Amino acid sequence: MKSLLTKSTWILSVSLLLLSCGGKEKKKTVTEEVVTETSKTKTLDIEKPQLTFGFIKLTDMAPLAIAKEKGFFEDEGLFVSVEAQSNWKNILDRVIDGQLDGSHMLAGQPIAAGAGFGRQADLVTAFSMDLNGNGITVSNDVWSKMKPNVPKGADGKPVHPIKADALKPVITEYKNSGKAFKMGMVFPVSTHNYEIRYWLAAAGIHPGMYTAENVQGQIDAEVLLSVTPPPQMPATLEAGTIFGYCVGEPWNQQAVFKGIGVPVVTNYDIWKNNPEKVFVMTKKFVDENPNTAIAVTKALIRAGKWLDEPGNRAEAVKILSMSQYVGADEAVLANSMTGTFEFEKGDKRDMPDFNVFYKYNATYPFYSDGIWFLTQMRRWGQIPEAKSAAWYEETIKEIYRPDIWKKAADLLVEEGHIPANDIPTTDGYKPATTDFIDGTKYDAKDPIGYINSFSIGNKDK
Repeated sequence: MKSLLTKSTWILSVSLLLLSCGGKEKKKTVTEEVVTETSKTKTLDIEKPQLTFGFIKLTDMAPLAIAKEKGFFEDEGLFVSVEAQSNWKNILDRVIDGQLDGSHMLAGQPIAAGAGFGRQADLVTAFSMDLNGNGITVSNDVWSKMKPNVPKGADGKPVHPIKADALKPVITEYKNSGKAFKMGMVFPVSTHNYEIRYWLAAAGIHPGMYTAENVQGQIDAEVLLSVTPPPQMPATLEAGTIFGYCVGEPWNQQAVFKGIGVPVVTNYDIWKNNPEKVFVMTKKFVDENPNTAIAVTKALIRAGKWLDEPGNRAEAVKILSMSQYVGADEAVLANSMTGTFEFEKGDKRDMPDFNVFYKYNATYPFYSDGIWFLTQMRRWGQIPEAKSAAWYEETIKEIYRPDIWKKAADLLVEEGHIPANDIPTTDGYKPATTDFIDGTKYDAKDPIGYINSFSIGNKDK
């Protein structure tokens, strides 16, 4: 209510000023609309109204930009600064150290911090930011060698999804000529690292193992994976330092626009409707500011819903193209954000679910999503020792907080912002699925069985 009164007072002052300038009728209408809209929100007793959030310049930071630009944060009595950060390590450190109150973050980051890989801290997520949104791009030279190995459709175009089987002979050719095959990903615990590893290993290509001594994850590797910040991916590819990469948008489409590479597969094809980024705060912040955490989650859920409503993506592209957000050309952003994805130049295909922000319960932090990341950390040696099935469940329940999401969503239903049937009836686990590029079954309630189902990677008893 305090937020409403403050906003209404401000609007009244501006309205009186405009009245003296002849703007009476127009401003009167706007004032009534804003007050009516704001009055729907039941403002909580906010413990910390002034907040600073971080993000990396990627399309999937969109919920933060929309929550700010459409006034959803302000409706909750929150005054939020949203600041671009240089890399994922910087984001993690600044959230842990309290310089950021929360951030757009790789789904694996809070999980790794809780599971003991890398810098350890008590981090939580109550909001999943999106589904899908990544791609794997290779250089023009690599694509020219892959293409003869890819089946063609009746239209003469490559049949998708393209499996890494088409890359295998290219890797052998590079090796025989004395070249190590190098590819980039954005961070050791990123979705991108696990997706490119999954794609390669599904074709029998070893992406390397981690140990305490080899934190690069390159033991027995046939492809050397290394970290490159997302905005630098195209330039690194063009320089020939790497021959391909896995990254989020708009940096795959940027390679197409610059004519330096070809996206060959999206993560929708590697794992259909996979979780991508999450919004992260420290457990300490959430414990000390519970109402603030709920209010932030409310604003972000509204932003996700707005993003998936028909007709809003064009406006979202304009917002994201602003320099303070992603800062890429509108045409590049629109290539994936508006329901299409371009592979080879001119080969643009419909892909309505390339970016999902709300559909399919995208914003809900499912335990099963988090456990998948834990299984991959164990598969590739980032978790060095075997764990019990119970450990996976206990660990993720400390990090993923659907209880906060549910409180936020219930309030949004009460306020009329979302329908009640958008709240899933769930124990936090999605049903077992085979929606992976290799058809392997994933059941989060049997993490050990899942780890042992792969021919490449650790095995547990």
